[in-house]
Amino acid sequence: MKKEFSDCLATIKQLVASNPEDLLQKICELLKEQIYHYDWVGFYMLDNQQLVLGPFAGKPTEHTHIAIGKGVCGQVAQREEAMIVQDVSQLDNYISCGLEVQSEIVVPVMRNGKFVAELDIDSHSPAPFQHDDQHFLEQVCELVAAKFEA
Repeated sequence: MKKEFSDCLATIKQLVASNPEDLLQKICELLKEQIYHYDWVGFYMLDNQQLVLGPFAGKPTEHTHIAIGKGVCGQVAQREEAMIVQDVSQLDNYISCGLEVQSEIVVPVMRNGKFVAELDIDSHSPAPFQHDDQHFLEQVCELVAAKFEA
């Protein structure tokens, strides 16, 4: 694992252990600040068969509610597996959050085997996401899973 990921993961483990009230917000800010190609970071929570935007770091988005199956976030909720899109312009079912977004990675948060939320990251860089990003973000999602109701 890249040093930037392992350092960030160590900090997130400390945050989870101390359990601050705004844990998810702190994680969003940390990921956006520490990982150079993470330009927008946010959590979407499952609520009544739709995704609802929770804490995030980056420009505000008008996409505060997303239907299951719609866009990358909705597809991840439907499939319950991570998705990397290296070039969002090539995806028919893409929900654009801004012209500067070139790529996206979304990782599900699973609690007791059930999808409860997801971590969504947009990048202004072309094709920056690697297997290491997914592995790192899956660990982050595992650490925060207990904070969600199943």
